[in-house]
Amino acid sequence: MFNILKELIYSSGAVSLTGGNLVMWLVAFVLLYLAIKKKYEPLLLLPIAFGILVVNLPLTFLMEPEHGLIWFFYHYGIEQDIIPPLIFLGLGAMIDFGPLIANPKTLLLGAGAQAGLYVTFFAAILFGFDLQEAGSIAIIGGADGPTTIYLTSKLAPHLLGATAVSAYAYMALVPIIQPPMMKLLTTDHERKIVMTKLRPVSKLQKICFPIVTGMTIMLVVPPAAPLISMLMLGNLFKESGVVERLTNAASNELMNIVTIFLGLSIGATMTASTFLSPKVLFIFFLGLFAFVISTAAGLLMAKFMNLFLKDKINPLIGAAGVSAVPMAARCVHKVGSEANRRNYLLMYAMGPNVAGVIGTVVAAAILLKNLG
Repeated sequence: MFNILKELIYSSGAVSLTGGNLVMWLVAFVLLYLAIKKKYEPLLLLPIAFGILVVNLPLTFLMEPEHGLIWFFYHYGIEQDIIPPLIFLGLGAMIDFGPLIANPKTLLLGAGAQAGLYVTFFAAILFGFDLQEAGSIAIIGGADGPTTIYLTSKLAPHLLGATAVSAYAYMALVPIIQPPMMKLLTTDHERKIVMTKLRPVSKLQKICFPIVTGMTIMLVVPPAAPLISMLMLGNLFKESGVVERLTNAASNELMNIVTIFLGLSIGATMTASTFLSPKVLFIFFLGLFAFVISTAAGLLMAKFMNLFLKDKINPLIGAAGVSAVPMAARCVHKVGSEANRRNYLLMYAMGPNVAGVIGTVVAAAILLKNLG
């Protein structure tokens, strides 16, 4: 009996626990707290946190190649480039490109906000990261989780957990990070600017936009095809008005299913051996740096455009040039309405916000083309 009990104890995971496992449990519990109590990106932080927790339970072998349950989700969903494009399909079915079509110059704000990516790319190299790692870290500045995952899985898969969690964490912290930047880089007078009403956008224009834009981007930057094609297909579903079932499936059931597998798989890459290193701390620091620079670049681009525009734009909408849809646009609206109660900036901010989604994908494709 004693021998049986002894064998049972030594075959359990408890005797194989390390200090690193315990630290990762703490990380998981912090993310669970942020997801459940603070409601910061709960749809993703909760499955990510649970993935971190279970993969740091010894002897579960959930990420064992060819055998582990979550390994199959990760291998076929992320390594084989299935999940990120499906996320973009659902995102496209929910996005309204109308504000961007009505005010095309806001495309420049989405492009300008990508400056943080390129600045951070060179900063990461100075910190000792190689070119592929630097590209994977830089894309965090776009605040686009699926694009970050897609690019990192191609360039530096060993950094996938750290870059993905950084991207989603900064997306969740948009209401905390962006308002101070907005108030620092704009005057009270600028924040009070009331923009002219957007022109109406016809159904034909909304149908043509995903077709023309998708074809153009894929012709110019072919590596963007997996993400852009699915984004524009989802939007075409929505705007055509003839496939309501497909639109609902893409934006609801499919989106929810792949989100579960995405979060769990990403969390499961964050074992103690890969996560607990000085390099990971640098990744979080550089990711924050990239996001701050991207926000500042969008704001400054809007101020620069106002030097030449007769109808001034509220420079706050430049902060929505990052890809955090719709959190950044909501944040812009909140800060604008605090300065001027007559300001309703949400729809205006959605223009650069969806432009930021396109801009981040194009930036990722450029990095992939040159570094992959």
